[in-house]
Amino acid sequence: MKRLLVLLLLVSGCTVGKDAAPIGGGDFYLVAPGGQVKIRYAPAERKALTGLEGESLMEDGKTVRLADYAGKPVVINIWGAWCGPCRTEAPEMQKLFEAGTQVVGVDVKETAKSHPQDFMKDRSLTYPSIYDASSRSFINVFKGLPANTVPSTFVVDKNHKVAAVFLVPVLASDVQPVLDELAKE
Repeated sequence: MKRLLVLLLLVSGCTVGKDAAPIGGGDFYLVAPGGQVKIRYAPAERKALTGLEGESLMEDGKTVRLADYAGKPVVINIWGAWCGPCRTEAPEMQKLFEAGTQVVGVDVKETAKSHPQDFMKDRSLTYPSIYDASSRSFINVFKGLPANTVPSTFVVDKNHKVAAVFLVPVLASDVQPVLDELAKE
């Protein structure tokens, strides 16, 4: 029995190394080196953000899917109507949307759908938002994202690989340089 255990440990030790595939089959997993709150990824370092879809906050019966915006860079903003900094950030997301950038919101940690709906209506926000009451997207899509990191903004390239992450409130002017670089790719 002891020999079998040693053999298993040796074999398993050979399967993990510097070149091992990341958990999740190469999908994005957030790591903030040194506690960085603004992270950029070179094209060769980017990982796909997959599975982002959910119930539309504003359109009953509709599903909002990142996959619906194939071939386009997308700004994904994680927000909540209860979040103070989101009140400043939401109009900035609207500016990007009105300028032609695809923006998708992910509304999290709400107890009722009416509160975030009022938030969007009161601010004349027209970009699509996912109502993530179950936190499915927060847990399954934004792997590694701390639960207290709201607002957060992800910018994905035309292949929906993560090009930048902002773990702090942003202005349109913070995101625009990333979008300008993606337009040149």
